[in-house]
Amino acid sequence: MKDVQEFVAPLIQNVEQVIVGKRQAIEFIMVALLCEGHVLLEDVPGSGKTMLARSIAASLGISFKRIQCTPDLLPSDVVGIHVFNQKTSEFEFRPGPVLANVVLVDEINRAMPRTQSCLLESMQERQVTVDWNTVALPRPFILMATQNPIELEGTFPLPEAQLDRFLMKLKLGYPSSEDEFDVLSRYQQESPIDRLESVIRTPELLELQAQARRIHIAEPVRQYLVAVTRATREHRAVRLGGSTRSALGLQAASQALAACRGRDFVIPDDVKSLAVPVLCHRIILKTEARLKGLTEEDLLRELLESVPVPAE
Repeated sequence: MKDVQEFVAPLIQNVEQVIVGKRQAIEFIMVALLCEGHVLLEDVPGSGKTMLARSIAASLGISFKRIQCTPDLLPSDVVGIHVFNQKTSEFEFRPGPVLANVVLVDEINRAMPRTQSCLLESMQERQVTVDWNTVALPRPFILMATQNPIELEGTFPLPEAQLDRFLMKLKLGYPSSEDEFDVLSRYQQESPIDRLESVIRTPELLELQAQARRIHIAEPVRQYLVAVTRATREHRAVRLGGSTRSALGLQAASQALAACRGRDFVIPDDVKSLAVPVLCHRIILKTEARLKGLTEEDLLRELLESVPVPAE
């Protein structure tokens, strides 16, 4: 829709003052923000993952917290804890860093499985339960996690249940030589994020999220989306395919992408653009397929070529 596009375009331009040459990744994070989905950023160190999350929060003018994952990180360090106040002789809740609008969980696979699991409730129900109290998270809420695919020593791979709660998995990659030259020029004297200003207010963002959910998706396009998701379960090289949650996520993301591009209806190209980032991390290939060099991204591109696209 035009209103959504008018707000999202300045947001993307604002973030691009800090993050150079990654327009598609920024647009996809805006899509995740509109449907309150969470994002897993997987790439090598120094590719701008942390800076991207900070830039998003600064552009929105909302609270930002960072959780640095280590093997000794406890669930109470993330969600909070009750402490005894000697003055009032009562226990008081001291909130953890997860109670923020944008939460960056840095190197999530370095946390112990017990600590990783404490994020499940906040990612799905958008609340945390500490002892006997349940506390709602602020809205909007988006969790962005990072992990390094190269260094595996001392890491704990995310279980399928946790991966399935991430709407998207994105890779930033290295910039082109021109973009890298631009980065060096911008950061020569100071970091551009230090002067980054917010370009939207929270009530406006919540209204944009509501508008995105009202984007029309025709029955043939929805059937195409279902066919793509089901094809991931039926392929001979797949041990575990996309869940129903992934189909719901792909539908919501397609609606948000259509809104970002100024349309009030979803087209098959929206589904095709988002299929890889939304579905690839939810697929588990059989061992023999991996030994042959097949990747989840290759499989999805093959499926997108084989599933019939609905005609106008």
